[in-house]
Amino acid sequence: MVAASGMDAPTSSALTKRIESAPDRFLDLIDALRVEMAADPSLLRRADKQKSLPADFEPSDLVALDGSGLSVSRPGHRLRRPAFDALRAMSSAASADGVTLLVSSTYRSYEYQKNLFAGYVAEMGEKEAARVSALPGTSQHQLGTAMDFGSITDAFALTTAGKWMAANAGRFGFSLSFPKGMEAVTGYVWESWHFRFIGKEAVTMQDEYFGGVQHYLMLFLDALASAPPNR
Repeated sequence: MVAASGMDAPTSSALTKRIESAPDRFLDLIDALRVEMAADPSLLRRADKQKSLPADFEPSDLVALDGSGLSVSRPGHRLRRPAFDALRAMSSAASADGVTLLVSSTYRSYEYQKNLFAGYVAEMGEKEAARVSALPGTSQHQLGTAMDFGSITDAFALTTAGKWMAANAGRFGFSLSFPKGMEAVTGYVWESWHFRFIGKEAVTMQDEYFGGVQHYLMLFLDALASAPPNR
């Protein structure tokens, strides 16, 4: 069994209890995620304040959202193919419910993030900028599987789209990266508009074993990636 490295004691204790209550369920999910990580190492790759991506990291399967029928804030948005396909399915389901999901930000290169962060620093200082924006190399957007929706403000949570996403995103493999009240864990203020595609199995594990907190899951999977199989 892989230890839940980096997690606080209460969360580790809760994880242990959940695993012991249904060990086969947990191991089945582990097996599924091992297969997924082997097939697509970048899908569940960590990118946070403690673990950064190389400056030259750029996904090879980026797909343009232009002409896709998706609602976008401007031309030029791109996502990795798995995230793109899942977004189209999710957008279609939302539309059937009378909801429009406006995509406002997607893949960002290292250089783009560097300039963006510098702008925040100039506006509010480095300490405050680090609460609302990522240093280059540490942004999930560089992975090509993270996206922002709507106004990219706290107001998004109260919109029809924001409420729909909160209730339905997980069904399509999307996870809220920076939940409310978790700044001490994630390093960022609440971002109700920022979702990362991690796949349905990963969302299931996140919700059933990690309290719905993506960051805890990513710490665990990072440790899992270097551990030998249990069976």
